[in-house]
Amino acid sequence: MQSAAAFRPCLAGQLVSRNPSRPLLAARPLRVSAAGSIATTPGLALGLLSASPDREAKSRQRQVSCGAAGDAVAAPSAEEGGGLMKTLWLGSLFGLWYLFNIYFNIYNKQVLKVFPYPINITEVQFAVGTVASLFMWITGIIKRPKISGAQLLAILPLAIVHTMGNLFTNMSLGKVAVSFTHTIKAMEPFFSVLLSAIFLGELPTVWVVVSLLPIVGGVALASLTEASFNWAGFWSAMASNVTFQSRNVLSKKLMVKKEESLDNLNLFSIITVMSFFVLAPVTLFTEGVKITPTFLQSAGLNVNQVLTRSLIAGLCFHAYQQVSYMILAMVSPVTHSVGNCVKRVVVIVTSVLFFRTPVSPINSLGTAIALAGVFLYSQLKRLKPKPKTP
Repeated sequence: MQSAAAFRPCLAGQLVSRNPSRPLLAARPLRVSAAGSIATTPGLALGLLSASPDREAKSRQRQVSCGAAGDAVAAPSAEEGGGLMKTLWLGSLFGLWYLFNIYFNIYNKQVLKVFPYPINITEVQFAVGTVASLFMWITGIIKRPKISGAQLLAILPLAIVHTMGNLFTNMSLGKVAVSFTHTIKAMEPFFSVLLSAIFLGELPTVWVVVSLLPIVGGVALASLTEASFNWAGFWSAMASNVTFQSRNVLSKKLMVKKEESLDNLNLFSIITVMSFFVLAPVTLFTEGVKITPTFLQSAGLNVNQVLTRSLIAGLCFHAYQQVSYMILAMVSPVTHSVGNCVKRVVVIVTSVLFFRTPVSPINSLGTAIALAGVFLYSQLKRLKPKPKTP
C-alpha cells in the first residue's frame, strides 16, 4: 500500500504553492516518465483536477503518477542514508584495521623480546588463524568454499611465500625496533615495481620511478641513524618485502581461477591453513616446539603472560588481515594503498610512544621522507599513460 505522503501533492494542487488558497495553476505541468523521472513537458498535470467527463479514470491515473513521483523523491533519501551507513561502516573497518595492527605489533614484540623463537611464534599465529577460519566456516559466518585439488596446487606457491613473508617479519621484529621494521617495510613499492618489471613485463612510468627515490632515500637515512640497527633485522625486513611482493606477482602470474564461493576472505583463510601445515615441519626440524608451559617455566618466564600475549597477538594478526581484505572489497586498490600507508604511520608512532624508542631528528626525517614517497607512489601508480595519437 502506498503512503499518504505519496498522494499529498495531488490533493489540492499544492505541488508548487504552499498557500492552500492560492494554488499556482499557471505552473508548468510535470510529467512522470515510466522510469520514474520527472520532466517539465506538456502532458499529465500533477495536482490539477481534470474537468473532463472521465474524471474518475484520470484521477486514478494521477494517483499512480503521484505515487511514482513520491518514489522518485524518496529514493535519494534512501540512497543518502545507505551512503552514510556505508561510510560509517567503512570508517569502522579502517579503525579496526589500525587497532588490530597496533595491538599485534605491541604484543608480538613483547613476546619476541623474552622468547626469541620467531618460527614458533609464527606457527602459533598461523595456528590461531587456522582455528579462527575453521570456526567461521563451521558456524557459517563465512561461506565454506568449494575448491578443487588443482586450485589448491595453484594456491600452494602463494601459501609458501606468505609463510616466508610473515616469518621474516617476525625475525625482524625480534631483532630491531618495531618502528624500524615498518620503516624498512615502506620499501615494498620498490620491490613491487622491480619484480613486476622482471616477471610480468610491466614497465613503470617515469613518475612512478621518481616516486621511488624518496622511499629509498628515506629508508637509507633512517637506517644510518637507527639506534637499534643490526644487519639481521635489516635483511629480515628486506626479505619480507621481497617475499610479500613475490606473492602479489605470483597471484597475477598464476591467475588462480576462483569459483563464486572463493572470494578474497576465503582465499586468505585457505592460505592461512596451508601456511600452518607448511611451517609445521620447519618448526619441528629447526627450533623444535618451544612454546610449551614446561619449556617456558624452565626458561624462567611467566608462562601465563607469554601464552596470553601470544594468543592475543595471533588473534590480532588474523583479524587485521581479514579486515584488510574486507576493506579491499569495498574500495579501490589505490585507496587501500593510501590506507595502508597511513596505517604504517600510526603503527610507527604508537610503537615509538609505547616502547619509548629513542628516535633522533634525522631518523624521524628519514622515516617521514620514506612514508611521503609511499603516499606519492600510491597516487602516481593510478595514472595511466595517455595513448599516443597518430
